[in-house]
Parts: sequence; structure tokens; C-alpha cells
Amino acid sequence: MLKLFLSRPLPDRVIAAAREGFDVTVRESTAPMSRAEMLEALAGQDIIAPTLGDTFSAELFAAAPPPRARLLANFGVGYNHIDVAAARAAGLEVTNTPGAVTDATADIALTLMLMSARRVGEGERLVRAGRWEGWHPTQLLGLHMSGKTLGIVGMGRIGQAIARRGQFGFGMAVVYFTRTPRPLPDLPDARALPRLHDVMEAADIVAVAVPASAETHHLIDAAALAAMRSHAHLVNIARGDVIDETALIAALQAGRIAGAGLDVYEHEPHVPDALRAMENVVLLPHLGTAALEVREAMGMMVLENARAFRDGRELPNVV
Repeated sequence: MLKLFLSRPLPDRVIAAAREGFDVTVRESTAPMSRAEMLEALAGQDIIAPTLGDTFSAELFAAAPPPRARLLANFGVGYNHIDVAAARAAGLEVTNTPGAVTDATADIALTLMLMSARRVGEGERLVRAGRWEGWHPTQLLGLHMSGKTLGIVGMGRIGQAIARRGQFGFGMAVVYFTRTPRPLPDLPDARALPRLHDVMEAADIVAVAVPASAETHHLIDAAALAAMRSHAHLVNIARGDVIDETALIAALQAGRIAGAGLDVYEHEPHVPDALRAMENVVLLPHLGTAALEVREAMGMMVLENARAFRDGRELPNVV
């Protein structure tokens, strides 16, 4: 029986299913794996299911002896914590869990859009602090989202799901920037713009949905932020380092944009004091896929990749 290593505790249903076909080790810590733990897993396991924060770098593979492990079945769609080329050079394949996370992550994007535009976080803090003195006509006036222009940066599965929610749920016009043009039969009215800055300039709300990579690191930089309208809001459900956090803080402090909604951070879990201090920033603890049925679906997709590897079948979700 192949040895399967789960780098975090997963939902009970997933662990029970894993034990039916594998010799399973569940790491009990919820923190990222240490270097020593990753080296030990490479040496002693057949399949490793890492997740966000488990940094399987080129340096790690170079330092490791020839590994026993032959598959990194990533728990999550994002895999920027894994050097895929280095993994393959060491004899490991890499898979992920696309599809399972799409709708849940898009839902969190809409949550952040509404919370930021309508100043929901400020209002909730006002009530909790006992400072609310009652309704009046000019209190906490935000941006009415319906009918506005939604800009999507990255039009993959999640970007399209956000766009559908904005267009069909709120009557928003959709503009987008993508490096990978594709047909969008569900979004016939969405307009591709040729430059990132064109989208930043045109939108009332910008949602960032690109994968993390060397090419997208600090894609949203000071120049991109400067192109936004002063009443516009920025939402990030991708990866934290897609946005230059220092530039975002400067833009918010100077009033160059109206607000931001963030589910991810550049140096996660560290959140800069400057962001936490600003009322016009919504801060969530990486809730994108935090629903039981979604995490179960992700786990089952990890197991399907593991079973395919065990049985010598084509891996369904090779990255």
C-alpha cells in the first residue's frame, strides 16, 4: 500500500476516504511544513499532499537525496509554492485541484466587493463599538455597485465566475485584461481591453484573479494603482504578492483609490499595521475556499489524483 502524507488536517470525510486506499499519515500542525519535514516526507512517503505555504523549492530538491516520493498532489488550485520544473527534474509529478474552488472563491470576491463598496466593515465596527447613534441620510455613504463597471484582471475559471456574478447579479458592465484570450460564450457582452492599465482606468471595481507566478508578481504596482479612479475599489482573491502591498498602502493613504477588499496578503499571514489601521480596507483571513463541502471536494480531487498515480492511470489534474 502506497504511503500518502497529508500536510494538514483535512475534513474527516476526506481522511476516511484516504485511509481506504493508502497508508496515511496526517500531519497535525496547521502551520506550513518546515524544511526538515519536507525533506523527511520526500524521503519516506510515496505521495505528498502539500498546500499553501509548503515551499517545495528548487533549493529544497537540490538539497534532498533522490526522493522516494513521486507525486505532489497539491491541495489547492494555486501552486506557486512548488517549483514544478525542479519537482519534475527530481522525478515527481505535480497536480492541483482546479474547478472545486471556483464558485467559492468567486463568492468571496463578491463579498469583498460589496463590503468595500458599501463600507460594511466600517458599519459593523461602529455598531460593535457602541458608537452608532442611529440612522441619518448621510451616514457611511458608499458606492452603489449595481450598474457599475467591473474590471477583471485574469479571465480564467475564477475570473469568469466573478464576471458572471457581477454582470447577471448586479447588471455590471464587464471589462477585462487577460494574457490568455479564450472564447467567453457565457459572457458575450464582456469586453477585453488591450492593456492592464485600460482596465484599471475603466472600472469602478477591479477584481484580481490571476495565478501567482514570476510574471504576475507585483502586477498591480504603483503605476497600475495610479490608473484607477479615485472612487474605485480594488479586490484581491488571487495571491497576495500579485499586488505591491507597499504601493497599495500608499494609494489608500493618499486617497488615490476609495478602498480595498483583501483575502490574501503579500507576506501572509502577516498583515501590515497600516492596512489594519485603515477604515476603508476590508481584511479577511484567506476565506476563499472556506466552506466544508468545498474543502471536501478539494480533498477528494487530491485523492483522485493520488489513486490515478497508484493505479498507473493518466493523472487528471497535472499542472
